[in-house]
Amino acid sequence: MSAVKTLTCVVCPAGCRIEATVGENGEILSVTGNGCPRGRAYAVSELTHPVRTLTTTVRLTGAAACRLPVKTDKPIPRESLFEAMRLARAFTAAAPVRRGDVLVHDFIEEGTNLVACKSEDPI
Repeated sequence: MSAVKTLTCVVCPAGCRIEATVGENGEILSVTGNGCPRGRAYAVSELTHPVRTLTTTVRLTGAAACRLPVKTDKPIPRESLFEAMRLARAFTAAAPVRRGDVLVHDFIEEGTNLVACKSEDPI
C-alpha cells in the first residue's frame, strides 16, 4: 500500500506544491508538481533523510551584546536538532568574535561547525 505525501517546496520562492507517492518500504515511487528538478530533489531528501540548518544564539561574554547569532555551516539531520539546541544553550562565546569564525568544530557531527553570524568587539 502506498501513501501520497504533500509538500511545499522551499528551495526557491515559487513554493511549488509537490505530491510524492511513497511505497510501503519508504521508497519514493513518484514525484509530481515540482516546477524544476530541484523540487524533485527536495522532495526525495525531505522524505528520506530530512536535514535543517540550525540558526540560534549563544551566550556572549566581554561584549556589549549578551547574545551572539550563530548557525551550522551545513545542514544537520532533523532528528539531531534538539540535541544541537541543548549543546548551543550550554556554549558561551567570548569577544572578540568575527562573522564566520568557527566557534565549535565538529558540532553535532563530524565536518559540521557552529559559526558566528555577526562580529562583536570587546567592550
